[in-house]
Amino acid sequence: MTTTPPALLIAGHGTSDTDGAEQFRAFTERVGKRLAPRGVTVGGGFIELSPPPLGEAVAELVAGGHRRLAAVPLMLVAAGHAKGDIPAALAREQLRHPGLAVSYGRPLGAHPTVLALLRERLAQAEAAPPDSDQSVTVLLVGRGSTDPDANADVARAARLLAETARVGGVEYAFVSLASPGVPAGLDRCAALGARRIVVLPYFLFTGVLPRRVAEQAAAWAAGRPDVDVRCADVLGDTDALADLVIERYGEALAGDIRMNCDSCVYRVSLPGFEDRVGAPQTPHHHPGDAGHSHDHSHEHGHSHDHGVLHADIHHRHP
Repeated sequence: MTTTPPALLIAGHGTSDTDGAEQFRAFTERVGKRLAPRGVTVGGGFIELSPPPLGEAVAELVAGGHRRLAAVPLMLVAAGHAKGDIPAALAREQLRHPGLAVSYGRPLGAHPTVLALLRERLAQAEAAPPDSDQSVTVLLVGRGSTDPDANADVARAARLLAETARVGGVEYAFVSLASPGVPAGLDRCAALGARRIVVLPYFLFTGVLPRRVAEQAAAWAAGRPDVDVRCADVLGDTDALADLVIERYGEALAGDIRMNCDSCVYRVSLPGFEDRVGAPQTPHHHPGDAGHSHDHSHEHGHSHDHGVLHADIHHRHP
């Protein structure tokens, strides 16, 4: 008897930017085509701001006869959405669909595939072969979070990029919620002697915040004609990224998610964040869900990071 493999649910953050939302949907289709020969159904939904909501994507998979899902958070760092909102939303869907089993994967992180794509975007911005120009300083710009663990992941990615790309140096900055901001990051690059800077957005797809990165970089460059500043593209919808999501899908099914909890503020008491340990978690409702009243202003620079349920999907690992 042929057994239908578990479906893959790709969970996205969501954006009010139409192009960014469409890139996510196109990427979900790409992953679906790559998994079709294996008989795996792929669905995708957003936590907020964009259709379809995550609950609708789950309902469609369940209606198609799937009783087991592997959910992969399509995010580069593990902040409030990956640690709390998505697991809580999945727990809510299990209540809505009794008997539904969900395995939760981990964010993409600074995987070698991601680092390779960053090097490609760097080379494209420089119009030069990858890993070739040590006169260039890179400013890697992440989303930013009130979660220090997530911000540290951006710093880690910057260091790994510095170790794997032959550039003069790699600094990091954030476009919201954390410092240094983009102008301060560029100031630091210039103070260290940089005369050629590539601003490298640490984002999967376009959206409000990646566009803001480019705008802030251009504004800074206008006041510093002595510095050559270029802004690279986001990682984008690629086969390589699709294969990484498929790798995370396999990990989730095998139980090998290797989530890092060593510095998670919801598990470990860190100075200044003691109140977050064991903080209660509520699902993040999409406007399509009844009773939704959440303020989405955080995409424009405000925070809503939550804690994590003690028994949620995120912490079902050794």
